[in-house]
Amino acid sequence: MTASFETAELDLGTQAVLESWIDYNGHMNVAYYVMAFDHGVDQFMQQMGITPQYLEREKSSTFTLEMHINYLRELRLGDPIRLTCQLLNVDSKRVHYFLRMFHAGEGYLAATSEQMMIHVDLESRRSSPFLPAISETLSQMMAAHRPLPCPDQAGRVMSIRHK
Repeated sequence: MTASFETAELDLGTQAVLESWIDYNGHMNVAYYVMAFDHGVDQFMQQMGITPQYLEREKSSTFTLEMHINYLRELRLGDPIRLTCQLLNVDSKRVHYFLRMFHAGEGYLAATSEQMMIHVDLESRRSSPFLPAISETLSQMMAAHRPLPCPDQAGRVMSIRHK
C-alpha cells in the first residue's frame, strides 16, 4: 500500500484540555503539553506504519532522543487543541520532526515541540534501520515537507543574552 502525502503538515488529530491537566496557575500544566504532544506522536507513528501490530511482529519501535518545547500561549480547561507534524529530516534510523499545537477553536499557536526519534530493535535495545516500507513512507512524507518553510522555533538554542 502506497500512501500519498500532500505538502501540508500531517494532521495528528484533536484533543481537549482536561481538568486533571490544569495547574495552580489555572492553565494547562507543562507536563500535559508533553503528554498531548506524545499522543500526537502516536498518531504520527500510525501514519508512518509503526502500529501496535508492527511492534508485535517486528519487535521494533521508536524512542525519543531529544525534545525542545516552546510554550507560546496559555491553554485552559476545556480548550480544544489540534496538533500537526512537519518532518525536518530523515535518515535510515532517525526522524527529526516539528509538532505544532493550536487552539482548535481560535486558531492560535499555543506551543511547539521539536523532536528527534530513533528506530530501535526492542530485543537488543539498540538502534536499527527502518524497514523498507517505513523508509519509503518517510521518504514520501519528507519529499512533501521539504518545500515547507523551516519553523521559526526549530533549531533554537536556549540562553540568556547579555548585552
